Amino acid sequence: MTRMRRFYALLLPIMGALSLSACGINSVPTAEEEAKAKWADVQAQYQRRANLTGNLVATVKAAGKQEQETLTRVTEARAKATSIQINAEDLSDPAKVAQYQAAQAQLSQGLGRLLASVEAYPDLKTNENFLQLQSQLEGTENRIAVAIRDYNGAVQAYNTRIRTFPDAIGAKLIHGAKPMTPFQATTPGAEEAPKVDFGN
Repeated sequence: MTRMRRFYALLLPIMGALSLSACGINSVPTAEEEAKAKWADVQAQYQRRANLTGNLVATVKAAGKQEQETLTRVTEARAKATSIQINAEDLSDPAKVAQYQAAQAQLSQGLGRLLASVEAYPDLKTNENFLQLQSQLEGTENRIAVAIRDYNGAVQAYNTRIRTFPDAIGAKLIHGAKPMTPFQATTPGAEEAPKVDFGN
């Protein structure tokens, strides 16, 4: 009987240590991959917006030559926004995430100016192609907001997991996990999709 107690007395701390050391082995990479997948969704929606922007600019350009400066700014902002790429490994670098966010904010502002300038062209407001693009752009802005919200939720779950016991043990010792950077609005109200309405 005493032999058995000694065995259990030795086995219990070993089992406890093993169970604690296994904490985070699967959950940390799972949470990290979830956050990376959500970031890919954010990028996909911004790419969709960039694609729609080119078509929108072409449609407005045909209707209003006077707005050349605004069109040029939007085209340049689109080029900059699509040239700045962030891969999943950069999500722990706040400076790279901020650079990406700033480029997207610049495009958002340019689109806002472009859409506001359309008020001067009544014929454009009835153009079927323009109306379709306007609707698609509005939907995309909403998708961007949802993708950012989902990404930030996944980042929060990951960051919480790597900082709380017992997953923090595996996160630090095995994975060398670093906190990811959430997406933040860079201009006041940027976290909300702009209202695009050309009707009265």
